[in-house]
Amino acid sequence: MNNEPLLHKTGTTTVGLVCKDGIVLAADKKVTLGGAIVSSKKFEKVVIINEDIAITVAGLVSDIQLLTKLMKAQIRLDELRKGKKIKIKEAANLLANLVYSNVRKYSTIAGVTGFLLGGRDKEGYYLYELGMDGSLTRFDDYATDGSGMLFATGVFEANYKENMSVEDGVKLAVSAVSAAIQRDTGSGAGVDVIVINKDGTRKVLTKQLDTRISA
Repeated sequence: MNNEPLLHKTGTTTVGLVCKDGIVLAADKKVTLGGAIVSSKKFEKVVIINEDIAITVAGLVSDIQLLTKLMKAQIRLDELRKGKKIKIKEAANLLANLVYSNVRKYSTIAGVTGFLLGGRDKEGYYLYELGMDGSLTRFDDYATDGSGMLFATGVFEANYKENMSVEDGVKLAVSAVSAAIQRDTGSGAGVDVIVINKDGTRKVLTKQLDTRISA
């Protein structure tokens, strides 16, 4: 008899892309229990950290919420101590260290998380992917994560262009998430989109899918 624990991937689709004038982050809105039951259709998987940084989230909700709170608090504390804004590379390394420590702590529940981080500082715009093991990778074009990433990646491969505008980037991000929603059972319910540009970090789009049937 196999006594190893059975791990269920809950599924999601998160995307990020680099534009000539900013960063676009987007994600679907569905949360499931063990991939079998839809527990929420309104969960926001794109989170604003401050006016310069935003992240997309995937994985175990409790660990995501804890790591996000710790990140916000640590960035605020560092900026108060230093009297200046944190660099995006520093913020990405901070989150990577939190993920690394979290996934390796002893627990009866595996603290598996996945993040995309976008941000701006005086040196430019940045997009990072943080693996579930705490690995950190910078992208100069686009990144995808979650169970619907293959469908989203296909859309980017066919349509992404260097130096595209944020407006076009928002449309492409929505198309990528939409493609994943159509085919990935772990993704759905709607989409949220956040833009990071010279005006700061703000949500530019949120759409809820109505899947109810009436006679």
